Amino acid sequence: MPLPHPVIVVPGITAAYLDDTYRLPPDTIWSVLTKEYERAALHPDNPRLEVAEPALVRAGQLFEIAYKELIEELRYNLREREDQAVPVYPLGYDWRQPLEAAAQELGRLVDEVVERTKLMRHYHRAGYGDDPKVNLVGHSMGGLVIAHYLDQARQNAKVDRVVSLATPFRGSFEAVIKVTTGTADLGFSAPSSREREAARVTPALYYLFPDIESALEVEDSAIPADLFDPEAWQPSIVETIEQYIRLHGLRPGDRKEQARELFAGFLAAAKAARRRQNGFDLSMSGLTEDRWLCITGVDSETRFKLAIRKSGRYPQFDFRSEHRQNHWADPDVTKHFETGDGTVPLRGALPPFLPRERVVCVRPTDFGYWEVADRTLTAAAGFHGLLPNMNMLHRLIVRYFKNETDSRQNTWGRPLPGVSRSAWKPPLRGGLTYKA
Repeated sequence: MPLPHPVIVVPGITAAYLDDTYRLPPDTIWSVLTKEYERAALHPDNPRLEVAEPALVRAGQLFEIAYKELIEELRYNLREREDQAVPVYPLGYDWRQPLEAAAQELGRLVDEVVERTKLMRHYHRAGYGDDPKVNLVGHSMGGLVIAHYLDQARQNAKVDRVVSLATPFRGSFEAVIKVTTGTADLGFSAPSSREREAARVTPALYYLFPDIESALEVEDSAIPADLFDPEAWQPSIVETIEQYIRLHGLRPGDRKEQARELFAGFLAAAKAARRRQNGFDLSMSGLTEDRWLCITGVDSETRFKLAIRKSGRYPQFDFRSEHRQNHWADPDVTKHFETGDGTVPLRGALPPFLPRERVVCVRPTDFGYWEVADRTLTAAAGFHGLLPNMNMLHRLIVRYFKNETDSRQNTWGRPLPGVSRSAWKPPLRGGLTYKA
């Protein structure tokens, strides 16, 4: 039996530590317990660098609360023998930056992991160097990073299989709320009003804006039904950025115009990336449909729609309670897509490059009876953030990477609404046990 490929785990937004390595020893400015917004905020004149200089901020470890158990389980269960380790690497990337930059970081780690694995004696003996590849696991925005890497690398991508968990391929309204108000069910920390200013100059958040069909209720035809269009946004966004530039900007000129240009530039870059993703084809990277396992969360109260009304001359977002629901089990089958994982609406989780018959849905009830701590954390932090802790998913990912059947039926899932059990085709050898 061939050895499993090494694995790289790519986390979601805000889920890697940030360390200011300018200090000796380095200061952790972003972690599970530490949130120094002022030092993590980016400069309006150059959003690749921090506003508080001198600094040298680098990504560090992944949030252990979300990924430690997943990584340890993969390392233990992918190996066939104790003396033949299967390497599983975490990618700590700078989640503030555009997805293109994060994808480049992933590409560099893929190349390094390949070279390191070639040096492992048992992989060398197994002929790993003849066709060296890695497997990838992406949670939340991590799945978008993987898709962007594959799009950049094309036929040079050294990837055998991919698992995406709760990835917002078509976006999440929580990113809109974060930029608008500074508070949202996005990431792993309690929301804070201090996040608003930092969020509006964080390029990565714009890549998470939704473009879900019929998900915007625009009450005035003069307002564009496109969240990547600056004219769809209320003026307070640009006004806050203008004040941020007044405080921190160095360039001479009209601050309001600079704010408009910065905001429009963030939106344009994110829209172009979404357009590329929507046109992405797995075959461009030498992959087929059975080489991508897409897992999405359902049966949690999630915002699936946004109303935009006109307040005077300008648009105004109206975050209505009726647009945040969970209708997974509603008797009215037309409402079954009005659900999600608490952060990503179900329609926002559908990859444009995979048929719906391939998608696997999981619910909070799929946490095992004995996963008391995980159930408690999920109730506090949300299903989306803690989904990688699910023991059943650990078994499912191991099974997928090892291309094994499941004679004991200890992995399961359910199809998307509208996909019959007979048409459901998860990319797993021997299929997948259906669970209502």
